[in-house]
Amino acid sequence: MKNKFLTIVAVILAFVAGVELSFIVMKDNNKEKNNEEKSMTYNSCSNCMSGTMVIENGGLTQTVNKIYDSVVMIKSFKKNTLAGSGSGFVYKVDDKYGYIMTNQHVVEGATKANAKFTSGEEVEVEILGGDKYIDIAVLRVPVKNVISVAKIGSSKDLKLGETVIAIGTPIDEEYYNTVTGGHISGLNRKVTVSIDSKNDWVQDVIQIDAALNPGNSGGALVNVNGEIIGVPSLKLINDSIEGMGFAIKIEDAMKHIDDLENGRKIERPLLGITHVNVTESSILREYNVSVDSEIKEGIAILEVIKDSSADKAGLQKGDVIIALDDSKVTNTAYLRYLLYQHNVGDKIKLTYIRGKDTKTTEVTLSQYAE
Repeated sequence: MKNKFLTIVAVILAFVAGVELSFIVMKDNNKEKNNEEKSMTYNSCSNCMSGTMVIENGGLTQTVNKIYDSVVMIKSFKKNTLAGSGSGFVYKVDDKYGYIMTNQHVVEGATKANAKFTSGEEVEVEILGGDKYIDIAVLRVPVKNVISVAKIGSSKDLKLGETVIAIGTPIDEEYYNTVTGGHISGLNRKVTVSIDSKNDWVQDVIQIDAALNPGNSGGALVNVNGEIIGVPSLKLINDSIEGMGFAIKIEDAMKHIDDLENGRKIERPLLGITHVNVTESSILREYNVSVDSEIKEGIAILEVIKDSSADKAGLQKGDVIIALDDSKVTNTAYLRYLLYQHNVGDKIKLTYIRGKDTKTTEVTLSQYAE
């Protein structure tokens, strides 16, 4: 009986020892596996291509370090009173000056503006030029004040879910150069922006979920390599929406940079018509323009300016423009967006409805005079 008892105890101890040994082996295997995963996760980013996501040792710290000192806070003043603030970044230098990009609405109407650098130094800037449609302005400071220059990247190869970082000064100076991270949530979004009481404009933007707040406008949106791919513009965000930020593509921001640096107004084409959306029935009645009730989208011509591009192309009062080249024209904002993709002197094809008939005409664009 005693020998039988000892045999059972020995079997139990052997089983327990086996379980413990298996546990130790599994634990060691998991440890090795974790070490392998860790070594796979933390890679060097010295040779990364633009838009390639690689998590570096220490997270995205190296990415932030590449761009951080080029980002500045912008303070705008009206009659020496602080009127608002935003963000910007140094995108180039020459022998005398450093050039800062920001949003036009950050410095709109300002009589004076300052830039605060990561050194803590605050410097008065010269506002060289800006444009309300692309919402970009260019400022400059003496080159001696510049700490770092941002590297301009590309938004052309962005992919949904790609990691991005936004740097700017939200709310006020207390939160100077806040860093937030997120992802590309949408590409080629068309967002309608109110330029003023008379004009709307469609922006082709990048949608992100990185936290953006008032004051981030004009700052830096960068990829994991620390390259600028966009300019956050809070003018595009509805206050009732959370987790949806928008940034101007860097290519669109840089497209007219030479004009802005030299204080020139951007030359834009003109059709030479007064127009409204076909849904604005009260204005149509005011101008005695009748639109077929079956037409739900497009813009109705209220007046054609004599000898204008539209007049020379044969357009008339009451015509409804429904397409420019191969793109549908749904409203006045979209017509302006499509039109401003072209240059003065370009030829475009307009599709329009006159009465019950759909027609096309070729228009040579003349210069827009604001």
